Amino acid sequence: MEKLKNLLKEFRALRISLSFKFIIGVAIVLTITMGVSFYLITEKHEDLIIKQVELQARALFKQIVLTRRWIADHGGVFVEKLPGVKPNPYLNDPLIRDEKGKVYVKKNPAMVTKELSLYAQKEGLYSFHITSLKLLNPDNAPDDFEKDALLKFEGGNVKELSKIEKIGSSYYYRYVAPLYIEKSCLQCHSHQGYKVGDVRGAISVAVPMDYAFSIIYSGKKWLILASISIISILMIILYIMLGELILRPVKELRKSMEDFSKGVKTETSVIRVGDELEELSKSFVEMSKSLTEYHTSLHDKVRIATKSLEEANARLTELNVKKSDFIAKASHELRTPLTSIKGAMDYLSTKFSLGLKSDKDINDLIIFFDVIKKNADRLVKMVNDTLDLERIESGIFDIHLSYFNLIPHIKEVVTSFHSVASEKKVAFKIIAKPDVFITADEDRIRQVLINLISNALKMSPANSEILITVADSEKTATVSIKDEGPGIPVEEHEKIFEKFYTRGVKDGTGLGLTICKGIIEAHHGEIKVANNEGEKGSTFYVTLPKMKVESRAQIPI
Repeated sequence: MEKLKNLLKEFRALRISLSFKFIIGVAIVLTITMGVSFYLITEKHEDLIIKQVELQARALFKQIVLTRRWIADHGGVFVEKLPGVKPNPYLNDPLIRDEKGKVYVKKNPAMVTKELSLYAQKEGLYSFHITSLKLLNPDNAPDDFEKDALLKFEGGNVKELSKIEKIGSSYYYRYVAPLYIEKSCLQCHSHQGYKVGDVRGAISVAVPMDYAFSIIYSGKKWLILASISIISILMIILYIMLGELILRPVKELRKSMEDFSKGVKTETSVIRVGDELEELSKSFVEMSKSLTEYHTSLHDKVRIATKSLEEANARLTELNVKKSDFIAKASHELRTPLTSIKGAMDYLSTKFSLGLKSDKDINDLIIFFDVIKKNADRLVKMVNDTLDLERIESGIFDIHLSYFNLIPHIKEVVTSFHSVASEKKVAFKIIAKPDVFITADEDRIRQVLINLISNALKMSPANSEILITVADSEKTATVSIKDEGPGIPVEEHEKIFEKFYTRGVKDGTGLGLTICKGIIEAHHGEIKVANNEGEKGSTFYVTLPKMKVESRAQIPI
């Protein structure tokens, strides 16, 4: 569309007369219109011709089947054995002799069909071929098209097949349909184990398409000539009408507008232009008034846009402050475990250089190795959180789905926090059915559970309880994590899911809940928080759909 607009602009800018531009424009429109019409007509014409050929092929097939049925119902056709008449070697009784000693050859349906096809081919009409996957006569072997059709017929899902195929230097419409075993067929084929209604084989009909294609080509040629003639006549008529109905009045209107620009009243001249152009001249006078009003409106819009831009800049500034705060916190968080790891490694290096001399030295080693592990785990978590945030902000977040029971994962996460909870004297309580199956990314859901339960544990006072409830419905599973901490102000319920927002916590980076939200939204779920009614603390709700979702989800940013 944009390219078309650019082309129209370039065309409008050409230094040629309006009449020539109009003629060219109309010619293009007429050519496109006639071209589309020509294409649709020819396609319809071609479809009709091919449909007629298809009906012809289907009628030929039915006629052949009827002929075969008549022959089968009468036990075959007997003709006198004249020179050139060969018996069918695949029949048990190919010859009979009458009382006078004349010999007759038995013609079964297959043999008659083959001979009729040869007659038709000699006349240049059409051909048909009996074929089967269970051959008696090698001449009946199927080609690729027929073999494919026979396999589909035996499957029972297809009743007929057709295609246009080039054979040699000519095109043919090929049609094939199955031959079903009828009662009369069992006279010859009962020993082969066939039953009435079985697919014995098929008859393939080939109708020459050269004549049909010549008709299609001739129709296209005459349509092209007719289109060129119609466009030429219309262009001549339009050129005459353009000069008399548009160009002459436009010249008069231009003179009137020039006089108007000089302050000369030209109402009389404008009246002689015509109704539409007279209205155009009147609109010119009102245009200046509209420009003033538009200027005022534009000023208001600019003021509103400026205000919106200022708000956006303020938001961006706030985000930059949060980002800077995150960088400062991240630097501190990285420096602290690295310093601890370095100190522990220095101590261990000294100990190993001096040698281990007592059980105390060994205990010290264990303590310092534990320090290294804990601080390394902190570093890994910070790096993983940063990488997850980068993936979310890039617009694509990968999840790997599996069908699993959610309850064991909740219990496993709770168990991992038992030692910390015991130190704080915080108890866990789980209310859920034994089995709640969902389709999700196990690792990512476990990551969300760890983050939410860890936050709940941090906010819980001593001698309190964390209640984890799983509500299971037909379409969703909802996990709620309730603590007895200080709670979260209502005005912060949305902010806590923003990146870098830490709620005044000194040892956090403000990424955990942002990542949780990204993970849940990637599963087409929902995460929210609410304060406990009449109680202390808050409750986080995670709702996941139980139906299958796409294996790769995009998180809108």
